[in-house]
Amino acid sequence: MRVVIADDATIVRAGLGAMLAEGGVETVAEVGDADALLEAVERCRPDAAVVDIRMPPTHTDEGIVAARQIRERHPRTGVLVLSQALESSYAMRLLAENPSSVGYLLKERVADVTMLVDALHRVVAGESVVDPAIVQRLLAQVRRSDPLAALTEREREVLAAMAEGRSNQGIGATLFLSDRTIETHVSRIFTKLDLAEVGAEDNRRVLAVLTYLREGNPDATSADPRIRPKGPPRHDEGLANRRQT
Repeated sequence: MRVVIADDATIVRAGLGAMLAEGGVETVAEVGDADALLEAVERCRPDAAVVDIRMPPTHTDEGIVAARQIRERHPRTGVLVLSQALESSYAMRLLAENPSSVGYLLKERVADVTMLVDALHRVVAGESVVDPAIVQRLLAQVRRSDPLAALTEREREVLAAMAEGRSNQGIGATLFLSDRTIETHVSRIFTKLDLAEVGAEDNRRVLAVLTYLREGNPDATSADPRIRPKGPPRHDEGLANRRQT
């Protein structure tokens, strides 16, 4: 395997080159900035590029920008980005457009030659490699961003029935629970969705249902206002049906 190494620190480039040589990987070029990286990839056509995120001139995201350019111009060249810090937003930027043949590892991982070489082989093979610490942070962000995640299974059932337009009494009859139990579940739903301080209960119910439709059951909404979630006929619908007959 042939690789290009891009890092603004000479000692880091030399260290990575020596480590990769131990793993049977040939370094065909070592560069210190993004422009030189793109030029080296164009000239050498390596199997992969090992890229530091922060490089001159601004030391912010030059490595991410260069990685995306390499993937666009040279789709057969894999890119393994190394980061000194845990920056999940950069990982998402790298993986968002085309997750194949890219990887994102913390620099602390490169102390393990086997892990580094294995990551390169996987990237060259078309896989995506993401540092386990990044995965854990992204999963935590997903859990925090889901407002329904804190609800129990029973509370989700109650909220789904609320979305169908059922009253507390109707929900109790459907789920074979007492009115008091339903009231407890509804109160807990309001609290977990941060709606406990909202004025009237009707307002809280509307906001809770909107949250459910937006986050938990998108198929329950429709662009056609005449289409509603399944449920018992509304009172006005029953009257209309009786008039027709």
